[in-house]
Amino acid sequence: MDYNKLALDLHKKYKGKLTTRLRDERTLDKDTLSAYYSPGVAEVSRAIAKDPTRLPEYTWTNNLVAVISDGSAVLGLGNIGPRASMPVMEGKGLLFKYFADIDSVPITLDVHEPEEIIRTIKAIHSSFGAINLEDIAAPTCFEVERRLKEELDIPVFHDDQHGTAVVTLAGLINSMKVTGKNLADCKIVLIGAGAAGVAIADLLYLYAQPNIVTVDSKGVITTDRTDLNEHKQRLASYASREGDAPQSLHDALHGADIVIGISKADMLSPKDIAVMNADAIVFGLANPIPEIMPDVAKQAGAAIVATGRSDLPNQVNNAIAFPGIFRGALDNGVKKITDQHKIAAAEVIASLVETPTADMVIPSVLDERLVPSIADVIR
Repeated sequence: MDYNKLALDLHKKYKGKLTTRLRDERTLDKDTLSAYYSPGVAEVSRAIAKDPTRLPEYTWTNNLVAVISDGSAVLGLGNIGPRASMPVMEGKGLLFKYFADIDSVPITLDVHEPEEIIRTIKAIHSSFGAINLEDIAAPTCFEVERRLKEELDIPVFHDDQHGTAVVTLAGLINSMKVTGKNLADCKIVLIGAGAAGVAIADLLYLYAQPNIVTVDSKGVITTDRTDLNEHKQRLASYASREGDAPQSLHDALHGADIVIGISKADMLSPKDIAVMNADAIVFGLANPIPEIMPDVAKQAGAAIVATGRSDLPNQVNNAIAFPGIFRGALDNGVKKITDQHKIAAAEVIASLVETPTADMVIPSVLDERLVPSIADVIR
């Protein structure tokens, strides 16, 4: 199947992927029109003006998410700008609707400085029940999310960071069951210190305090480096300092139990996997080509391999997590999505694989239990 041609054909045929529908599907007569709009709607506005907390009770904000991006870090495409990112934001809206029956509005911003993005989102946030930040480059995304979570009274979630982290943790919880290892005792090598890499490291360290050695484009991240921002300084603190710090990715992989790639294709070779501990776990999440292909990794000694691809076992797909997280936040009146929510979601996702195997440590994105099970713990 030529998915590139099919994508162009379908998008042109339907002129996009989203639309709106009336919740009241009856034929609207004079009385209902007068109630939904003038003069009756004024009474609804008066009720909200008197008590703004009733907004979700009377409007679609109870089920509405803004999917917001500046197009600066679109998966696999990079900084393509706001217009070219719109099809991807519409795609996120499609996933919200298909998996969790959540309405969404894609919004692409032609501003890129943190203060501009924050100011714009704050200006429009009262129209929505939650904010999903998407494809905003690091380190801007960290500041934008932090400030908005502090200053808004609705959930704000940067899915590129936290959705990836939640599903990765779920996969590792089950990988421990398959290999008999303990996550707290594992040495993890993380390749890539962008938005997703930082979030994965933070969540794994919060959950189990393993030894995490992170490698970025300039080499191993250690406390000796003088070029680290605050996020990379935190990553450096997650690494054990027993003995000399490794000088390269290959050195870091000696004696590692887990390697997680959030970087680019072909970063790992069979020789890299061979120096890891027995029953090595390899999460190569670069798309569309992972850091190492699963068959190559397994031939080199890996016990479990996960990728970001849907055509291979153990897909780390954000859509496994975010629809249920937002469904729970909207339904349960959650104002802030916390680290505890993320851990609870990861544990629920892992639990849906009743008998984990090397080729099944993560449930399928099509598992209909995902959304209600995750939503139930987001309280």
